[in-house]
Amino acid sequence: MKSQSPDPGPFGVMVHKEIADHIRSWRFSILIALIVLTFIAAMYVSLANIKSAIGNTKDPDHLFLYLKLLTTTDNSIPPFHVFLSFLAPLLGISLGFDAVNSEQNSGTLTRLMAQPIYRDNLLLAKFVSALVIVSGLFFALALLMIGGGLVLTGVRMEPQELLRILGFIVITIAYVAFWLSLSIMLSILFKQAATSALTAIGIWLFFTIFYQIVINLIVKSFLPDPAYLSQAEIIRYNDLILNLQRIAPNQLYSDAVTTLLMPSVRSLGPVTMEQMAGAIPAPLPFKESVMIVWPQVSGLMASTVGCFAFAYYFFMRREIRS
Repeated sequence: MKSQSPDPGPFGVMVHKEIADHIRSWRFSILIALIVLTFIAAMYVSLANIKSAIGNTKDPDHLFLYLKLLTTTDNSIPPFHVFLSFLAPLLGISLGFDAVNSEQNSGTLTRLMAQPIYRDNLLLAKFVSALVIVSGLFFALALLMIGGGLVLTGVRMEPQELLRILGFIVITIAYVAFWLSLSIMLSILFKQAATSALTAIGIWLFFTIFYQIVINLIVKSFLPDPAYLSQAEIIRYNDLILNLQRIAPNQLYSDAVTTLLMPSVRSLGPVTMEQMAGAIPAPLPFKESVMIVWPQVSGLMASTVGCFAFAYYFFMRREIRS
């Protein structure tokens, strides 16, 4: 007697359906191709310069070959993690900007709500399905990088390198999840998919390009010229600018992945000479690096949960009619 497969339930069916829709869409294929080509270009430049990076004994991180593959560059193109700070938001926005309004405009949302399923299951299925695809993509790229490095160099990977690369992937997924939840919320607020897409891209451009300019202008207009400040006042001045810049999600992501991929980074803010006295220029253990970036990681996760909570609130209060 054959054993029947368990019923996945309405939530599982919707997740499978959303994953299939994303995989078949042209926009997802184009973004995947763009990210893969960027990865290949960054790996090519890293491998071309890996000998000089490893041979530089003045660099405390010169022994971490696989981390150098993600951070080494000859300044012709940025390293892969810098590319991701620009491309990952576009991936999240493309997967969520029409999650709800396109279905309502086409009439499928009314038919879905007529079935015995909950609204929160529908919203969660759209979020989870996109995260499953994103997770699969970045884990596949990480395995490709590790396998290629092992074949081309023959160097064994250290456990700390594996942990740091896995941490880098998890933070990147959390970064994409923030933009995904934001775009899903905008797809609920606006009736047209084009409006929600343009709004999400506008927010991304503001935080990526204009936010730092605005912060610097505001701080310089209220605070005195740093040339007339003491060392302690300059440190407080820089701390204020850094803390304001860390409201931007791309700054949180850059701080977190830079610390994980470069074990010699000991602080994300200005350090006095007294604090540097006696410090040994050696890589930090993985646990210590995680402790440094934990505020950034928790900030990204809190922002993601907040955007998804707002999306859930607006969707539960939305009137759906044919």
